[in-house]
Amino acid sequence: MKLLFAIALLTILSCNNAEKKETMSMPGAYNMLSQSVSDGKTDTSYTDLKQLKIYTDDYMMYANMNPADSVSAFGIGSYSADTGTVIENVVYNASDTSENTNPGNFTVLIEKTAKGNTQVLPEIEYQGQKWKLTEEYESAGTSAKSPLDGAWKEIKSYTIKGKDTTIQKMTQYKTYFAGHFMFGHTYRDSANKLHTGIGYGTFEMNGANKVKEKVTTSTYYQIRGQSFDIDIEMNGADEFKQTITDTTGDRTVEVYTRMKK
Repeated sequence: MKLLFAIALLTILSCNNAEKKETMSMPGAYNMLSQSVSDGKTDTSYTDLKQLKIYTDDYMMYANMNPADSVSAFGIGSYSADTGTVIENVVYNASDTSENTNPGNFTVLIEKTAKGNTQVLPEIEYQGQKWKLTEEYESAGTSAKSPLDGAWKEIKSYTIKGKDTTIQKMTQYKTYFAGHFMFGHTYRDSANKLHTGIGYGTFEMNGANKVKEKVTTSTYYQIRGQSFDIDIEMNGADEFKQTITDTTGDRTVEVYTRMKK
């Protein structure tokens, strides 16, 4: 079974009933340690897929990448936590060359562990067969707070090279929380083919108007392991503009609005 199949399962939505367990408190950042897929007869486990999942107070976002070929996927949506259950209301997800803009809900069974939690989707239908997906996570978040904490949708993006300004056309989301950040986007090339890109890592505020992001995992090898000093301009609590200036003086500007339930 190829790892790409496991990535595909992550983007399928399924609703299931859950047994009552302890009350959940989900906000934080979680690094996936392992993933297993079962058809009831055979269990297949993976430890190579890179995935981070962030729960803010109201929103969930995940991003993953297969290191073998950089095939990437992400999803974002609001969530609600019950006793032993998290219902994730995904509003957008994408994987490799496909996207899903139709909102959908899926129910995840949660069990707290010493390291973090185990998440189970008991029944996913894929290509006419039913599967059980189990993911083990360790808590990776910190207690750091920032004005950027939350889930954001990009509403404008452009590059400035000298006197020339070029508008960038893409769908992009970004989440900051618990000292971690992630972005996920899709764009179309000159042949109108869709592509998915992701990145995630840690961040810290340097004063009120600057943030340093360290990228640990990304579709793009050029930024893996790199740190970026980003200028931030808040427009109230629910909008911000970020500007990245490269070594040549060229600038990339992105404007985001806060996502709300």
